[in-house]
Amino acid sequence: MSTTYDAGSFDVIVIGAGHAGCESALAAARMGCSTLLLTINLDAVAYMPCNPSVGGPAKGHVVREIDALGGEMGRNTDKTHIQMRMLNTGKGPAVHALRAQADKFAYQHQMKQTIENTPNLILRQAMVEELIVNNGVCEGVITQTGARYSAKAVVLTTGTYLRGKIILGELQYESGPNNMRPSIRLAHHLKELGFELVRFKTGTPPRVHKSSLDFNKMEIQPGDTVPRAFSYETTEYIMDQLPCWLTYTNEETHELISSNLHRAPMYSGVIEGTGPRYCPSIEDKVVRFNDKPRHQVFIEPEGRNTEEMYVQGMSTSLPEDVQLSMLRSMAGMENVKMMRPGYAIEYDAIVPTQLWPSLETKLIEGLFTAGQINGTSGYEEAAGQGLMAGINAARKVQKKEPVILGRDQAYIGVLIDDLVTKGTNEPYRLLTSRAEYRLLLRHDNADLRLTDIGYEIGLISEERYRRFCQKREMIEKEKERILSIRVRPDQPQVQEVLREAGTPELTEVLELAQLLRRPEITYEHIRKIAPPEGELPTDVAEQVEIQIKYDGYIRKSLQQVERMKKVEERKIPQDINYDEIMGMSKEAREKMNKIRPLNIGQASRISGVNPADISVLMIYLEQYGRVTSTAN
Repeated sequence: MSTTYDAGSFDVIVIGAGHAGCESALAAARMGCSTLLLTINLDAVAYMPCNPSVGGPAKGHVVREIDALGGEMGRNTDKTHIQMRMLNTGKGPAVHALRAQADKFAYQHQMKQTIENTPNLILRQAMVEELIVNNGVCEGVITQTGARYSAKAVVLTTGTYLRGKIILGELQYESGPNNMRPSIRLAHHLKELGFELVRFKTGTPPRVHKSSLDFNKMEIQPGDTVPRAFSYETTEYIMDQLPCWLTYTNEETHELISSNLHRAPMYSGVIEGTGPRYCPSIEDKVVRFNDKPRHQVFIEPEGRNTEEMYVQGMSTSLPEDVQLSMLRSMAGMENVKMMRPGYAIEYDAIVPTQLWPSLETKLIEGLFTAGQINGTSGYEEAAGQGLMAGINAARKVQKKEPVILGRDQAYIGVLIDDLVTKGTNEPYRLLTSRAEYRLLLRHDNADLRLTDIGYEIGLISEERYRRFCQKREMIEKEKERILSIRVRPDQPQVQEVLREAGTPELTEVLELAQLLRRPEITYEHIRKIAPPEGELPTDVAEQVEIQIKYDGYIRKSLQQVERMKKVEERKIPQDINYDEIMGMSKEAREKMNKIRPLNIGQASRISGVNPADISVLMIYLEQYGRVTSTAN
């Protein structure tokens, strides 16, 4: 390392400018902290090394939550996407999810511009190699060139760059994504500091030239014709959308893969890292699901001003010649020209149970980690963690309590709680099934759940908060109006609307709300029967319909939350030695000592801790409380 020199002092330093780093730095700066964002390559800010898409099931919910808290990913996607679709519209509102195909290059450019123009935020190119740690407190960083920056809090968002290694067939070499420089020294330094690291793997598919594809043999996948947006602030919509295309693997593709498995790094023992279960490589899919005659493959544009197309569903680390043969075996790709081969990348991640729910590390005070370094996969999971790490780093500097979202408040809360409480033995992907309160954590109500928090911490403007409060008031007033109206069988207008909707006519007096709970009836029908005063905005009408239609289910979920809150609120003192608690299983004592749960709720979710262990712990806490109060 070069001779060090004093390069400056900041409140917060963020290492890495991927999706986690961008949200972290923007949040800390917007909360009033002088912030430095350091990245290995300024041309890779908000880079999308894999699929340039944002959203989808659970992930789309996270993007809406980021926006409701005052983060940037939703706004940036709305400005730069080339296609947007609402998924799962045939199902209930709890699983509706927005997904956008982003313009990869426009997304980067727009995010970099936002960062460059944010007050309190400096963006700089540098390779961080060491953390400055004194007496268990992180006080800054040292770069490869010897620049020594001091800070009151540091956020590590290194993505897949820590000891990154690219693997392509028999070829392997040290590298970050897409042949960028890896971070080697910092990975070793984290080990020296005492962090437990694991080796994970992810992958990406080939990219192909658009002109070499025959789209007549594929199925077109257009975007939605109605305006869509992730951000609650978006008022201008991109309607000039580009289509994606669908083709399939076939027997020939599968035979090519099977006959070349001996050359596949995954099966030849070259790859050490654990890959993502929910985003397997094509060779893994063919082996694991060998009863399936075909798999979907989506051809997606990487941007408006490039001929490069992304082959989603074909993530692979097979040799380049095999990849080309695989591609050419599929309909519409017989003469395809491959522009970049797919590859696997191995990298170091820290075991996330070494973190508090604030994402501050337990080992070193003032050091936070977020994104793929915490064992997650996906841009959205990274951005959600990045936002929370940035918020909590700023609040630590400001000597305020951290913001910790509950599992009943946000998918981001589910994500972070899962990581720090249960850990993960593979790259973690957020799924709707991981949320026990998913009826409350809907795509449509992220603002109602989180805008108050965003405003309180200083990331939501006065004007935006005023508009939000107006919306909330309109929802409540319209719900009250509908709940107060009764309709009778002798009202011809009512019966006509019911006939049009294909639902039984009235035979007795009914509350208007009861009609709305019928599956065939929407708010539009209610508007015809009993028009409101003035025109209601679409998002207000949507909330009124969902909240009344699903009222019984929502109330049950809220009752469940209230019951759990009593458990969650039972705090556990941090000086407890679990080895002293007789009657608790050995595994539970080991896990409790390692994770140091903050409350009974978190303790009950630790893998390997059973209800009997929790009962023993609660009895111990009763005795502990009496002893402590007597001593005082």
